[in-house]
Amino acid sequence: MTIKQLSYFLAVVDTGRFTQAAALCRVAQPTLSKQIRTLEEDLGETLLTRGHDNVTPTAAGEALLPLARRIVADSETARMEIAELAGLRRGRLRLGATPSLCVSVVADVLEVFHGRYPGIALQIAEGGSQDLVADLQRGQLDLALVIDRGETVRDLALTPVLREELVVVAARGRPDLGEHIGIVELAAHPLVVNREGYELREVTLAACAAAGVTPRIAVEGGEMDAVLRMVERGLGVAIVPSLVLAGHPTLRATRLDESGEHADRGWSHRTISLAHRTDVAPTRAAQAFREDLLSVLARTSRTGHLPPGVRYVHPPTLTA
Repeated sequence: MTIKQLSYFLAVVDTGRFTQAAALCRVAQPTLSKQIRTLEEDLGETLLTRGHDNVTPTAAGEALLPLARRIVADSETARMEIAELAGLRRGRLRLGATPSLCVSVVADVLEVFHGRYPGIALQIAEGGSQDLVADLQRGQLDLALVIDRGETVRDLALTPVLREELVVVAARGRPDLGEHIGIVELAAHPLVVNREGYELREVTLAACAAAGVTPRIAVEGGEMDAVLRMVERGLGVAIVPSLVLAGHPTLRATRLDESGEHADRGWSHRTISLAHRTDVAPTRAAQAFREDLLSVLARTSRTGHLPPGVRYVHPPTLTA
């Protein structure tokens, strides 16, 4: 089994055609077909069902697929790591972060990082925390800023860096929710919730369940920007991180009240952690970004310039 064979296998699965896969890999189709047959002979199983119109993986192929993706991703990381040995003048950093962080903290840190290492290519993945964790485990990211629920996550190390407050947002001009609102009262209002894959969605629904109430969901399935826009249009209210309020003057924020007898205490604040895989050493670029992240957050905290509702968590010394 070789990396090249696995790459060819992935290309066929992703395109559904040997011809298109060969073009994608920039090899002749007979060469690609021969390498995949050799792989099947080596494993002793047929990996692909060769139909007239398309090619699909067999049960054995499905079993190999996630492993192949991870092996190929790790091989690419290894090549990038060798390139980085020249003093970080070349290389790549693949960073994942939630939307609220991408428009605030991440942009500030990347400005510093890019100034120090302009030759490092930056690839940013924006999405829900659950999606980012899965991408990190598959080897598709080097680092990710994710929501930390205090649980052990397979093959990942999480280091807390920020603590942020969740608030309820409503459009200005709509009924005033007051300075505080409990989850029972909130459930009486139409809610706008994110799509699956967002930790925020799970937290909101879990808080309602813990309080014994059924939320009135008006709209569901959007990314963070879409949720905010729908709230601005008056379609409902939403629970969001206080970080996202900057740049949205038409939204009014109400703090969550956890003092009621049905409150799920502690859920109105959440911890943001920097995550990396434990089964492979962080790349030099990832280590450098980690240093810049902590430096920028510490400095911003000292000068009082962190966004409202956000505080810096002083982490222990990070190790590879």
